[in-house]
Amino acid sequence: MNGTATATRRLGASPARLQERIDAFAALSEPDSGPGVTRLAYTPLERRAHAAFTREMTALGLTAWTDEAGNTIAERAGTQPDLPALGTGSHLDSVPNAGAYDGIAGVVAAMETARLYAEHGIEHAHPVRFVAFAAEEGARFGQACTGSRIAAGLTGPEDLDTKVDADGISLADAMRAVGLEPRDVSRARWAPGEWAAFLELHIEQGSVLESTATPVGVVDRISGSTRLRLDVTGRASHTGGTPMHLRADAMTAAAEIVLLAEALANDTRHRGTRISVGKLEALPGSLTTIAGQTRLYVDVRDVDSDRQRHTAAELVERAQDVCLRRKVALAATTLADASPVVLPRQLRDVIAATCGDLGIDYRVLPSGASHDSQMVNHVVPTAMLFVPSRDGISHSPVEWTSADELAVGTEALAAGLLALDRQFRRPAPEAADGGQA
Repeated sequence: MNGTATATRRLGASPARLQERIDAFAALSEPDSGPGVTRLAYTPLERRAHAAFTREMTALGLTAWTDEAGNTIAERAGTQPDLPALGTGSHLDSVPNAGAYDGIAGVVAAMETARLYAEHGIEHAHPVRFVAFAAEEGARFGQACTGSRIAAGLTGPEDLDTKVDADGISLADAMRAVGLEPRDVSRARWAPGEWAAFLELHIEQGSVLESTATPVGVVDRISGSTRLRLDVTGRASHTGGTPMHLRADAMTAAAEIVLLAEALANDTRHRGTRISVGKLEALPGSLTTIAGQTRLYVDVRDVDSDRQRHTAAELVERAQDVCLRRKVALAATTLADASPVVLPRQLRDVIAATCGDLGIDYRVLPSGASHDSQMVNHVVPTAMLFVPSRDGISHSPVEWTSADELAVGTEALAAGLLALDRQFRRPAPEAADGGQA
């Protein structure tokens, strides 16, 4: 059979092969780190995962390279090499004690797509680039999607010294430690003219698909995120010797702020807003000492850009009132801020039509999580596919998507890229005689 894809067809993604790759990446985890997978951004383990991706893609005959941000790209040549590239992929880093699927599902789906194209002799006019992004998770440095933000021109070398992890290591120093030069990251910026479209597969990280028995989601919007650090400073003193009315307790103020955040997200003005305090630190951390300082890490998410920023500002203002009443001080720092995006309707329609042609049920839905697609959409039109997450759980060792579900999503991904290839390719030039035989 001629390998040129002129009609939508399922290429037969292998559930067993997909699961084998998921398990292989899951094995690359920090020892003695507890349950689940721990493979943080800009660590040797993340680089080992990228090296494994590179080995498999080059074995398929693709040309692979790692850019100055640590993103790894493997290109399969098109029949019209002057055309801009189509892209697909996701990320290989994790939060601490994560599941095996967040990000990784999209990378192994990309790897399987490359293999299916090779096995079936598929031809495509555009080059296709398979991407493993670096540092998508914000768990280490507070900023999500660093690799894709650099590719989109949203983060530059001047930003990398200002982000630090819990051990005081800057993002720039972490990059240097794994052989990347932060001063050169501007070279990793994508040129819009080099890309035609990007399509990312990801687990849903929610329960809509599972609860409705729908195998695939086509994403229309991606939530934005404002990340804050709130430093509350009170006065450390003895728990037994200090009367209740004379205390400046940073912990009780922090507790009230946590409940304030929950109430704010649940009020009638904020349908769709999510506010989370994911981490709280207290000093000096002694059972018999009133906390003199607390630090809260807050994540405000919304699909409405204005509401997202107004909510974050309102939370800080009301937290300030709490601290004034409790005679403690508050300092607020914005760690990161990303706007919500509406993904291009044209691409969404192509992907939805492809699912229909394949006989795959789908539904259009928003994403509550941030993604690399949210960033690269600033320079290349982007679409997203979701596959189900059991019980909607993610960022947890029990995160799970079946290999069969991932295979269905991979088939939609592989066919979707080919549909985009047909959508954006140039017509063949007419013969000199005007096309007459």
